[in-house]
Amino acid sequence: MRDDSPENRESWLTFRKLGLAAFSGLFLLALDAASTGLSAQTLNDRLTRASATGERSRMLVDAKEIIYDRDRDRVTASGDVQIYYQGKVLEADRVIYDRKTKRVYAEGNARMTDSDGTKSFGTRFDLTDDFRDGFIDSLRVETVERNRFSAARAERTDGETTVFQNGTFTSCEPCKDNPERPPLWQVKAARIIHKNSERRIYYENATIEFWGVPVAWIPFFNAPDPSVRNLSGVLPPRFMNKSRLGRGVSLPIFWSIAPNYDLTFTPTAFSRQGAHLDLFWRHRLEHGSYNLRVNGIWQERPELFPTQPFLGAGAKDFRGSVESRGKFYLNEKWAFGWNAAWATDKHYFTDYKIKPQTLSNMFLSESISEIYLRGQGARSRMDISAFAFLGLTAGDWQKQIERVAPSYDFDRRFTLDNLGGELRLSANGAAIQREAALFQALAQPSNPTFTPGGLLYAANSTGLYMPCIYSTDGGATTKGAYRPGQCLLRGFAGEYVRNTAEMNWRRRFIDPLGQEWTPFFGMRADFAYLRQNLSGFNSPDQTLQGFIGQGFSNAQQSNFLGNNRDNFLFRAMPSLGLEYRYPFFAQTALGTHHVEPIAQVILRPNEAQIGNLPNEDAQSLVFDENSIFSINKFSGYDRVEGGSRLNYGGRYSFRSNGEFFTSVLFGQSVHLAGRNSFAAFDLANTGRNSGLESSRSDYVTAVTVQPFSNMNFTARGRYDEKNLSLRRFDLSATSTLGKVNFSAVYTRISPQPELGYPLRREGLFLQSKVDLPQNFYVAGSVLFDMDRYLSQRSVANTLGQTYSGTQWRVAATTLGMGYRDECTDFSVTYTRANSDYLSLTAAGGQPTNRTTSTILMRLTLRDLIESQFSNRTR
Repeated sequence: MRDDSPENRESWLTFRKLGLAAFSGLFLLALDAASTGLSAQTLNDRLTRASATGERSRMLVDAKEIIYDRDRDRVTASGDVQIYYQGKVLEADRVIYDRKTKRVYAEGNARMTDSDGTKSFGTRFDLTDDFRDGFIDSLRVETVERNRFSAARAERTDGETTVFQNGTFTSCEPCKDNPERPPLWQVKAARIIHKNSERRIYYENATIEFWGVPVAWIPFFNAPDPSVRNLSGVLPPRFMNKSRLGRGVSLPIFWSIAPNYDLTFTPTAFSRQGAHLDLFWRHRLEHGSYNLRVNGIWQERPELFPTQPFLGAGAKDFRGSVESRGKFYLNEKWAFGWNAAWATDKHYFTDYKIKPQTLSNMFLSESISEIYLRGQGARSRMDISAFAFLGLTAGDWQKQIERVAPSYDFDRRFTLDNLGGELRLSANGAAIQREAALFQALAQPSNPTFTPGGLLYAANSTGLYMPCIYSTDGGATTKGAYRPGQCLLRGFAGEYVRNTAEMNWRRRFIDPLGQEWTPFFGMRADFAYLRQNLSGFNSPDQTLQGFIGQGFSNAQQSNFLGNNRDNFLFRAMPSLGLEYRYPFFAQTALGTHHVEPIAQVILRPNEAQIGNLPNEDAQSLVFDENSIFSINKFSGYDRVEGGSRLNYGGRYSFRSNGEFFTSVLFGQSVHLAGRNSFAAFDLANTGRNSGLESSRSDYVTAVTVQPFSNMNFTARGRYDEKNLSLRRFDLSATSTLGKVNFSAVYTRISPQPELGYPLRREGLFLQSKVDLPQNFYVAGSVLFDMDRYLSQRSVANTLGQTYSGTQWRVAATTLGMGYRDECTDFSVTYTRANSDYLSLTAAGGQPTNRTTSTILMRLTLRDLIESQFSNRTR
């Protein structure tokens, strides 16, 4: 009844190592000791010499007195007896070897220390001279892993079976103040039987006690010998309860086929959906390992799941998944591997609580499958990969999600002897395919209809997920057509291949005044092939109308609509620049001050092919203190910053002689000449509403305050360059005050209508854990959704309804308590979460939110049992 996975199987001492063999040849050794004066030497001296010469088979004895009784044919060693034999040490007040009965007795503070450090204590050891049979009175065993066995009497038979009469087992440390007090938990059994050949421990008539109080009686159960890393058997069951699945119980069965490969079969019975089967295979080879997992179910009541594709699997009878992970080391620098998952539908993982190895994060937003070849050198790296993405949220339509095969990334750096400085050579490329274009609607002044998340889940003649909605002629509505300024084109339908090669050089000079001058030079070239699909899913023929008036010339419009259906494109970008820093340091009685002005000038030509090249990997643009001094502020390779620019700012920090520390950074970016890349937006409007689209950018600041080593506050802001109005604000705080740990994250982002965010975004996340006395703790978190009411109000207005919700809403709450020490981990956690999207119900078109509540209880008794129970309602 314990988790037998390899990572949880710790090595215990098998009970054959009770130190019964330490008395071999005692009589002959005693005679040898009497004649050579062995007892006069210290045990440590003998152990050191034995280890150096490899004489582990010889017995070493250290005692105050060794007596040979010829009349009774006995040899007695007494007085702080220490005997070393084959890595074991026996200590006792007296050790007797009876030659007539061929028995060995150890009495008085008897203790055996095995070669691995396990200690066995008893009032009396009574063993045969072949050490296969014997008895130990008042046995107490302490393993290296801090497991403890005890018994009134233990018997060893046939050299492989040990029986503990009235035995106990626990992994808990005894109370330091009162060792006689019962441990937190222990197993008491009429008999505990360890069979070494089977590598199992059997418990008969067992009772599990907590603080000495019996809480469960089990007539018989068995568990693997904790020293075993792989042993076939039944693992602890798991219990669950979900509204659409019913009550369920899983019973994993582990089959250790060989030391390097095994199979786990987990059948699960659900009261509403039937039997779910899961197979998990693992195989470790000389230079790597891999696994394979297959699971599925023929549902008995598929109608319990929503039929809408964006909310549920619909009327599917069979649902399942296949996943695999592997990694192999070709040599010390190169590795090959994969991590892949496939499912019959995107809701399967969450519905059946299966967590694949490919999840991008804990919120199950995306499953990322990949296969890769990676190399890493001292100053170089290479990555060749292929990716497939499975969207798991309601807003994901698989035909709109790209496949990347292949993708590569290379980086090599050199130190130049003659010219000086560092030379960096890099290359990056990707081939992207997508079946359906990915649009996002923008709210228009003439048509203020707001589409939640930019998606409308409605079927029409062209397919599902047709979000690009706008009105013409004051009322007529057209769906699915793209027009710049009214829709964003997040992703093309078709095929897109890009290859980028880049060279950069920089060198730092420090003049006699301490000023730092860093000139740099770069050259980048992009080669691209684009083949559009304008007649597939979600891509009507009128997709790319309306360029004029949105920053595109007639020539650009003609080129894009005509030749770009199947076209090769090229772009080059040289850059030349200089960075200046002048750090000042001042030591005062209070601490150290650091002031550093920073300026950076970059000269470049205009960015080419804006809007002609797709933007797949550079749509995320955050202008803050981390990016202000970046040569290319775009996040990916599909966009490259052009035009000449000045980036300037300053940094101040103070570190006291104690724990106090503070840092302040201020900066702005100024467009000097040429075309501003952030104002000449592409088909995804990247650069708009970023704070960089004007000739003088917004101001960015970052302030860090650390009053104590265990407390930290960081605030980041972006302010309008004209009126200093707040555009973005981020605040994070962490603190540890005694037993209380606390963290907070707050974000407020002003509307960015040209990026598809017409409303303010704001949220607050609080998390805390309090350690209570006696190893107890409480923990909780709360996520405040501070802007959702705006979108709900917009949807309600669109439907001609009235929304009266409050401004703040608790989006998710977690509250838990538990107990954790060296032998026990117990927790109960309650989670309540509202859905992170809005859905429109089929009946009446009312805006609704989905709420999920989960209770999770976990109990782990170290080296004995691990179990959990969950109850989920929706």
